[in-house]
This record gives sequence, C-alpha cells and structure tokens, in this order.
Amino acid sequence: MSQGYDLAMMSIGPCLPSQAAGSTFNYDAAFARNVGWLTQVEQRTLRTKRVAIAGLGGVGGAHLMTLTRLGVARFAIADFDRFDIANFNRQVGATTASLGRPKTVVLAEQVRLVNPEADIRIFEDGVTGENVADFLREVDCYVDGLDFFAFSARELVFGACARLGVPAVTAAPIGMGAAVLNFLPGRMTFEEYFRLADCSDTEKAVRFLAGLTPAMLHRGYLQDPSRVDLNAGFGPSTAMACQLCAGAAATETMKILLGRGRVLAAPWGFQFDAYTCRFKKTWRPGGNANPIQRVMIGVARRLYSRRTQSHSAT
Repeated sequence: MSQGYDLAMMSIGPCLPSQAAGSTFNYDAAFARNVGWLTQVEQRTLRTKRVAIAGLGGVGGAHLMTLTRLGVARFAIADFDRFDIANFNRQVGATTASLGRPKTVVLAEQVRLVNPEADIRIFEDGVTGENVADFLREVDCYVDGLDFFAFSARELVFGACARLGVPAVTAAPIGMGAAVLNFLPGRMTFEEYFRLADCSDTEKAVRFLAGLTPAMLHRGYLQDPSRVDLNAGFGPSTAMACQLCAGAAATETMKILLGRGRVLAAPWGFQFDAYTCRFKKTWRPGGNANPIQRVMIGVARRLYSRRTQSHSAT
C-alpha cells in the first residue's frame, strides 16, 4: 500500500492547482456550450453525478477527460500504474513531463485544470477485493478503462457493479474503431455474457474479443499479426480507437446519468470501425453461449493456436 494514501484511496475535493484558477472558474460558463444538446437543468444534473473509472490508460484517461468536459464533476479513479514512454502513442496524460508519475495523480491534475471544483476520489493501488465496494460507493455509473488483458480486475469490478446495481459501460478500442457494451442493473451481467469464469487467460482473451466484436468489422486490415500475443497479454492499439471509444462511452454514460435516450443493454451492443467506415448493431442472446458465438470462438481459438505454432517454428 502506497504511503500517503488511506486504504489506497485519497479523496480530492475542490482543492485547486492554483488559487488564481479557482478565482476565475465558473461552472455554468465553462460548460455553457454543451447546453442546446443538453438542457440547463441536465447540465447542472451532471455536476452532481459521480462516475467511477478503473484504468487510466488508453481509453480510461480519454473517458475521464471527455466526461470532465461534459460537466461531470465527481469521480472515483483507480490505476496502480505509472506513465511510460510506451504509452505515448495513445494515452491521455502521457508526456515527457509525466514519465514515471502515477497515472491517477497526473489525470486528477488534468481534470482540475478543466474543473478546479471537481471532487475526485483516487485509488492509486487500483481496484482490489478489499476496496471495490468503496470504489463504487455512491457511484452513478462505472466506465471500464482497464487494460484489455486485466481479466481478474475486470471480473471483480463488473461483478461488484451487478451486485450493487451500478450501470456499467465498456468501450473497447479495436483496430481503428470502438466496440460498446452496456451492462444495466437487472439485465444480463458481464459474466453471463462473456462466460470467462474458470478459463485460462488466453481463453479469456479469445472470448472477450469475440464477445466485444460479434460483427468483426476490424477483421482484414491488421498489418502485422505477430504483434498480437494473447499468451503474453500484448496487442496493438491506436489513439484513433481510444478517442472514438471515449466519445461513444461518454454518450452512453450521459444517457444513463440523465435517464434519456435509448440505452442498448447486453446482449445488444454496437461496433463502429472508422477504417472500413462501417457501423453494426449487434445482438447475441446468451452472449458467448450463443451458437454463433461458440463457432466464432472455436475458429478464433484454432486460428490463433495455428499462428502461434507457426511463429514458434520460425
């Protein structure tokens, strides 16, 4: 547990990076350009809502800053990692000035530069079985920003969301697009959809990818398959995909927080791929237990195994 944080969490209320910033800040003026697409009442409602985000890497940091500029003013953020040069191609907050610094601290500073009044609860050791209930305390919506391969943490958080009745949004950066699924209270849960329990991490990766992208719109333009290694927990990612995810996830979150607009819940989802200029709404009743999904998972499993064996032979 890191020193200086109580139970791996530090609450940052309206303490300001500088008094000068606080003296000139006005919430209504700062987010006035949202009004029109939002009503003034809705904008002020967003100010009272709390969103939790676990993982502040490629998508998580973009989620946080997009929701901040939407006017959400209360957050719980979790990440145990520090910025590294390998993050530069896609992660909000990754700069030469932030190298080696905790992602939670850097992103909290960026939020307060936009909204000095933001109330931010920081979990610098990530989300654990010991703090997940506190992480989701008084949270109106959870937005998934965890690394694709962080299966244990993802199962933990989504399971807690289901038990506590917290709506959960996941938007995955796949190729140069976004794949979105919402898990709403009383509807199909994350585990019921993906069926990851008791699987190896490689099998979880196959099932997670298949469940996220039943439409497979990204298939066909991966240039170097050797850069995907499910066993090692490694795969390519682009800034374009992360930004598309942030826009889609923030829109779904806004609809959930304000109770307006249709929100597709799993087993419904959607994928947009900017490279192929295609959009597809997906429906997989039973999730990965669906016969179509089972065939897709089997094919993906065999193709990856064959490619891995071929790569090892060379």
